[in-house]
Amino acid sequence: MKPKVKLRASFAVITAIFGFMLAIQFQSIKEPVVRETRDIWQIQEDLSKEQQLQLELLAEIRKYEQLIKNYEDEVSDSSETALNETLNQLKEDAGLSEVSGKGIVIKIKPLMKEELLGAELENVSPDLIKRLINELNSYEADHISINGRRLVNTSVIRDINQITKIDGYSLNTYPIEIKVIGKDPEKLYNRMSASTIGDLFALDNLVLDITQPDENLIIPAYDESIRVKHLKPVKTEKGGES
Repeated sequence: MKPKVKLRASFAVITAIFGFMLAIQFQSIKEPVVRETRDIWQIQEDLSKEQQLQLELLAEIRKYEQLIKNYEDEVSDSSETALNETLNQLKEDAGLSEVSGKGIVIKIKPLMKEELLGAELENVSPDLIKRLINELNSYEADHISINGRRLVNTSVIRDINQITKIDGYSLNTYPIEIKVIGKDPEKLYNRMSASTIGDLFALDNLVLDITQPDENLIIPAYDESIRVKHLKPVKTEKGGES
Protein backbone atom coordinates (compact mmCIF):
# COMPACT_ATOMS: atom_id res chain seq x y z
CA MET A 1 0.00 0.00 0.00
CA LYS A 2 1.29 3.49 -0.89
CA PRO A 3 2.27 5.67 2.12
CA LYS A 4 -0.33 8.29 1.29
CA VAL A 5 -3.14 5.73 0.97
CA LYS A 6 -2.00 3.98 4.17
CA LEU A 7 -2.06 7.32 6.02
CA ARG A 8 -5.60 8.06 4.84
CA ALA A 9 -6.80 4.60 5.87
CA SER A 10 -5.17 4.96 9.29
CA PHE A 11 -6.73 8.37 9.88
CA ALA A 12 -10.12 6.97 8.82
CA VAL A 13 -9.81 4.31 11.53
CA ILE A 14 -9.02 6.98 14.16
CA THR A 15 -11.97 9.12 13.05
CA ALA A 16 -14.37 6.15 13.10
CA ILE A 17 -13.36 5.15 16.63
CA PHE A 18 -13.62 8.77 17.80
CA GLY A 19 -17.15 8.98 16.40
CA PHE A 20 -18.01 5.65 18.05
CA MET A 21 -16.88 6.91 21.46
CA LEU A 22 -18.85 10.16 21.13
CA ALA A 23 -21.97 8.25 20.09
CA ILE A 24 -21.73 6.09 23.21
CA GLN A 25 -21.31 9.16 25.44
CA PHE A 26 -24.28 11.02 23.90
CA GLN A 27 -26.45 7.91 24.00
CA SER A 28 -25.69 7.36 27.69
CA ILE A 29 -27.16 10.75 28.72
CA LYS A 30 -30.40 10.54 26.74
CA GLU A 31 -33.51 10.41 28.94
CA PRO A 32 -37.14 9.75 27.90
CA VAL A 33 -39.62 12.62 28.02
CA VAL A 34 -41.87 12.11 31.04
CA ARG A 35 -44.31 14.21 33.01
CA GLU A 36 -42.44 16.30 35.59
CA THR A 37 -43.29 15.07 39.11
CA ARG A 38 -40.03 15.85 40.93
CA ASP A 39 -39.60 18.43 43.67
CA ILE A 40 -37.13 21.32 43.45
CA TRP A 41 -34.42 19.42 45.34
CA GLN A 42 -34.63 16.48 42.96
CA ILE A 43 -34.57 18.79 39.93
CA GLN A 44 -31.48 20.57 41.26
CA GLU A 45 -29.79 17.24 41.93
CA ASP A 46 -30.63 15.95 38.44
CA LEU A 47 -29.47 19.24 36.88
CA SER A 48 -26.18 18.99 38.75
CA LYS A 49 -25.68 15.45 37.47
CA GLU A 50 -26.45 16.49 33.88
CA GLN A 51 -23.99 19.40 34.15
CA GLN A 52 -21.35 17.01 35.47
CA LEU A 53 -21.99 14.65 32.53
CA GLN A 54 -21.62 17.53 30.09
CA LEU A 55 -18.33 18.60 31.68
CA GLU A 56 -17.04 15.03 31.47
CA LEU A 57 -18.10 14.81 27.82
CA LEU A 58 -16.31 18.07 26.96
CA ALA A 59 -13.21 16.78 28.74
CA GLU A 60 -13.40 13.57 26.70
CA ILE A 61 -13.75 15.55 23.46
CA ARG A 62 -10.69 17.67 24.29
CA LYS A 63 -8.73 14.54 25.14
CA TYR A 64 -9.53 12.86 21.83
CA GLU A 65 -8.83 16.04 19.90
CA GLN A 66 -5.40 16.13 21.56
CA LEU A 67 -4.85 12.47 20.68
CA ILE A 68 -5.62 13.17 17.03
CA LYS A 69 -3.36 16.23 17.07
CA ASN A 70 -0.54 14.15 18.56
CA TYR A 71 -1.10 11.59 15.85
CA GLU A 72 -0.94 14.23 13.11
CA ASP A 73 2.25 15.69 14.60
CA GLU A 74 3.99 12.34 14.79
CA VAL A 75 2.66 10.70 11.64
CA SER A 76 5.46 12.04 9.44
CA ASP A 77 8.09 10.33 11.59
CA SER A 78 6.33 7.23 12.82
CA SER A 79 2.77 6.89 11.56
CA GLU A 80 2.37 3.25 12.53
CA THR A 81 3.57 3.81 16.13
CA ALA A 82 1.31 6.81 16.63
CA LEU A 83 -1.69 4.92 15.26
CA ASN A 84 -1.12 1.94 17.56
CA GLU A 85 -0.73 4.17 20.60
CA THR A 86 -3.95 6.02 19.79
CA LEU A 87 -5.89 2.83 19.15
CA ASN A 88 -4.64 1.33 22.42
CA GLN A 89 -5.67 4.47 24.31
CA LEU A 90 -9.13 4.44 22.77
CA LYS A 91 -9.55 0.74 23.53
CA GLU A 92 -8.52 1.35 27.14
CA ASP A 93 -10.96 4.26 27.50
CA ALA A 94 -13.75 2.16 26.00
CA GLY A 95 -13.02 -0.67 28.44
CA LEU A 96 -11.85 -3.08 25.74
CA SER A 97 -8.42 -3.75 27.24
CA GLU A 98 -7.22 -4.86 30.67
CA VAL A 99 -5.88 -2.10 32.89
CA SER A 100 -3.83 -2.11 36.07
CA GLY A 101 -2.87 0.57 38.56
CA LYS A 102 -3.48 2.04 41.98
CA GLY A 103 -7.01 2.20 43.29
CA ILE A 104 -9.45 1.10 45.98
CA VAL A 105 -11.67 -1.91 46.58
CA ILE A 106 -15.22 -1.60 47.91
CA LYS A 107 -17.09 -4.62 49.21
CA ILE A 108 -20.84 -4.56 49.74
CA LYS A 109 -21.67 -6.77 52.72
CA PRO A 110 -24.71 -7.53 54.89
CA LEU A 111 -24.94 -5.28 57.94
CA MET A 112 -26.62 -8.00 59.99
CA LYS A 113 -26.80 -11.73 59.30
CA GLU A 114 -30.00 -13.52 58.38
CA GLU A 115 -30.05 -15.24 61.78
CA LEU A 116 -30.23 -11.88 63.56
CA LEU A 117 -32.76 -10.42 61.15
CA GLY A 118 -34.99 -13.45 61.19
CA ALA A 119 -35.52 -12.96 57.47
CA GLU A 120 -33.76 -13.68 54.20
CA LEU A 121 -31.32 -11.05 52.94
CA GLU A 122 -32.57 -9.10 49.95
CA ASN A 123 -30.59 -8.38 46.80
CA VAL A 124 -28.89 -5.01 46.51
CA SER A 125 -31.10 -2.73 44.44
CA PRO A 126 -29.99 -1.48 40.98
CA ASP A 127 -30.61 2.11 42.11
CA LEU A 128 -28.11 1.78 44.97
CA ILE A 129 -25.46 0.35 42.64
CA LYS A 130 -26.06 3.19 40.15
CA ARG A 131 -25.83 5.83 42.91
CA LEU A 132 -22.53 4.33 44.06
CA ILE A 133 -21.13 4.35 40.52
CA ASN A 134 -22.24 7.95 39.97
CA GLU A 135 -20.49 8.97 43.18
CA LEU A 136 -17.29 7.16 42.16
CA ASN A 137 -17.37 8.87 38.77
CA SER A 138 -17.84 12.26 40.43
CA TYR A 139 -14.59 11.55 42.33
CA GLU A 140 -12.72 10.92 39.05
CA ALA A 141 -12.81 7.13 38.87
CA ASP A 142 -11.26 5.98 35.58
CA HIS A 143 -12.00 2.25 35.51
CA ILE A 144 -14.53 0.18 37.47
CA SER A 145 -15.33 -3.54 37.70
CA ILE A 146 -18.13 -5.22 39.65
CA ASN A 147 -17.55 -8.85 40.64
CA GLY A 148 -14.93 -9.09 37.90
CA ARG A 149 -17.19 -7.59 35.20
CA ARG A 150 -15.84 -4.45 33.52
CA LEU A 151 -18.21 -1.48 33.67
CA VAL A 152 -18.45 0.45 30.36
CA ASN A 153 -20.67 3.24 29.05
CA THR A 154 -23.17 0.77 27.60
CA SER A 155 -23.36 -1.47 30.68
CA VAL A 156 -26.90 -2.14 31.90
CA ILE A 157 -27.67 -2.54 35.61
CA ARG A 158 -31.27 -3.54 36.25
CA ASP A 159 -33.63 -5.83 38.11
CA ILE A 160 -34.57 -9.03 36.28
CA ASN A 161 -37.02 -11.30 38.10
CA GLN A 162 -36.11 -9.64 41.43
CA ILE A 163 -32.38 -10.21 40.89
CA THR A 164 -30.05 -7.29 40.24
CA LYS A 165 -27.85 -7.93 37.21
CA ILE A 166 -25.05 -6.14 35.36
CA ASP A 167 -25.06 -6.94 31.65
CA GLY A 168 -27.00 -10.11 32.46
CA TYR A 169 -24.69 -11.30 35.27
CA SER A 170 -26.33 -11.71 38.68
CA LEU A 171 -25.31 -9.75 41.77
CA ASN A 172 -27.21 -11.96 44.21
CA THR A 173 -24.39 -13.18 46.48
CA TYR A 174 -22.39 -11.27 49.09
CA PRO A 175 -19.88 -9.77 49.29
CA ILE A 176 -20.12 -7.83 46.04
CA GLU A 177 -16.62 -6.63 45.12
CA ILE A 178 -16.10 -3.35 43.28
CA LYS A 179 -12.61 -2.42 42.08
CA VAL A 180 -11.87 1.19 41.17
CA ILE A 181 -8.78 2.72 39.55
CA GLY A 182 -8.71 6.52 39.64
CA LYS A 183 -6.59 9.58 39.00
CA ASP A 184 -6.05 10.20 42.73
CA PRO A 185 -6.73 7.01 44.73
CA GLU A 186 -5.94 8.67 48.08
CA LYS A 187 -8.52 11.41 47.51
CA LEU A 188 -10.97 8.83 46.17
CA TYR A 189 -10.56 6.76 49.35
CA ASN A 190 -10.95 9.75 51.66
CA ARG A 191 -14.04 11.05 49.90
CA MET A 192 -15.75 7.66 49.79
CA SER A 193 -14.93 7.09 53.47
CA ALA A 194 -16.55 10.42 54.36
CA SER A 195 -19.49 10.01 51.98
CA THR A 196 -23.03 9.65 53.29
CA ILE A 197 -23.91 7.10 50.61
CA GLY A 198 -23.19 4.38 53.16
CA ASP A 199 -26.30 5.53 55.03
CA LEU A 200 -28.45 4.61 52.02
CA PHE A 201 -26.97 1.12 51.97
CA ALA A 202 -27.50 0.79 55.74
CA LEU A 203 -31.24 1.35 55.20
CA ASP A 204 -31.20 -1.88 53.17
CA ASN A 205 -29.13 -3.72 55.81
CA LEU A 206 -25.91 -3.35 53.80
CA VAL A 207 -22.51 -1.87 54.62
CA LEU A 208 -19.70 -0.56 52.40
CA ASP A 209 -16.25 -1.92 53.33
CA ILE A 210 -13.68 0.40 51.68
CA THR A 211 -10.00 -0.61 51.64
CA GLN A 212 -6.93 1.63 51.51
CA PRO A 213 -5.46 2.30 48.02
CA ASP A 214 -3.85 -0.78 46.49
CA GLU A 215 -0.89 -0.47 44.12
CA ASN A 216 -1.63 -3.57 42.06
CA LEU A 217 -5.30 -3.54 41.12
CA ILE A 218 -6.16 -5.30 37.86
CA ILE A 219 -9.44 -4.59 36.08
CA PRO A 220 -10.28 -6.95 33.20
CA ALA A 221 -11.34 -5.95 29.71
CA TYR A 222 -15.01 -5.91 28.76
CA ASP A 223 -15.56 -9.25 27.04
CA GLU A 224 -18.97 -8.75 25.46
CA SER A 225 -19.92 -7.16 22.15
CA ILE A 226 -20.65 -3.43 22.44
CA ARG A 227 -23.91 -2.72 20.64
CA VAL A 228 -24.63 0.83 19.54
CA LYS A 229 -27.83 1.65 17.62
CA HIS A 230 -28.01 3.87 14.56
CA LEU A 231 -24.29 3.62 13.68
CA LYS A 232 -23.22 2.32 10.27
CA PRO A 233 -19.72 1.77 8.85
CA VAL A 234 -18.57 4.40 6.36
CA LYS A 235 -18.43 3.10 2.81
CA THR A 236 -15.06 3.73 1.20
CA GLU A 237 -14.25 4.08 -2.45
CA LYS A 238 -11.30 2.53 -4.21
CA GLY A 239 -8.02 3.63 -2.65
CA GLY A 240 -9.53 4.03 0.84
CA GLU A 241 -11.15 7.43 0.19
CA SER A 242 -14.68 7.93 1.51
